[in-house]
Amino acid sequence: MSDPQPAWQWLNSLDVPRKAAAESLRAQFSALGVTDPVDLVKSEIMEDLPELARFVLLRSLWHGAIDGWTEPASLDQLPAAQRLLAAGADREDLVRLVRAVAYEAVFATLDELDADGDVNVSGVEAGWVVMESGEDGSPTGRALSDLHEDLLTMDPSGRDGTDLWQ
Repeated sequence: MSDPQPAWQWLNSLDVPRKAAAESLRAQFSALGVTDPVDLVKSEIMEDLPELARFVLLRSLWHGAIDGWTEPASLDQLPAAQRLLAAGADREDLVRLVRAVAYEAVFATLDELDADGDVNVSGVEAGWVVMESGEDGSPTGRALSDLHEDLLTMDPSGRDGTDLWQ
């Protein structure tokens, strides 16, 4: 069966297993709210890049580490924030501040992970890699690289983080 959308016509050139994998990815990205996943699916199928794992990791970092601070009681757990609020600080400004700090911390962590363990210390030979895992938890061999480069574009609000620096 051919796909009526021109952007998806490339699916017709795939063998049955790869076409099924592409259709599965398409459904998964759609379930995650991606309205036009064609480039992500094509990249995963044709270039063997772990786009779904990359998307899920970066989006979950936004939801948990960055946007988690928008929860009503999130600032209440920080004594310094409580003191600032009691002194008249604007709650929205504080939320924006902690979200921006959280973004910077996530970005710096991803940047360090992408550095492959370049500790710039003579005689130290340690490194790391962030890798996709299969359903059973075992590594697939497909590394998630340059994660820091796409963090802003994964902002679930669609604003690419612009609200953090207002």
